[in-house]
Amino acid sequence: VQLQASGGGLVQAGDSLRLSCAASGRTVTANIRSWFRQAPGKDREFVAGINRNGGDTSYRDSVKGRFTISRDTANNTVYLQMDSLNPEDTAKYYCAAKSGSASWSWKTYYSWGQGTLVTVSS
Repeated sequence: VQLQASGGGLVQAGDSLRLSCAASGRTVTANIRSWFRQAPGKDREFVAGINRNGGDTSYRDSVKGRFTISRDTANNTVYLQMDSLNPEDTAKYYCAAKSGSASWSWKTYYSWGQGTLVTVSS
């Protein structure tokens, strides 16, 4: 599976952004689609994940109520709607895919997009 992420940018605190991750190739194996982020000098961390039919989602605590992950199965695209952004959300955001069950561990994902940078100014 090949993943292509887009939608990052420079915004002010309180603004919104929507990230997109389009998949191509053998998408039948991409049961779980997730977003991770990595800020400079920090470890890569799980942000949100969604299963194949979109019925099961999960979020890290710091983004609950502000971020929404969704999936367009017809177009093999996953979105991350990010509202009420704050400077702590500044990071490079990566979309990822895995087979099997959901996981917060980046090591279990077999396919990664190139990353899109989100910068939130105060």
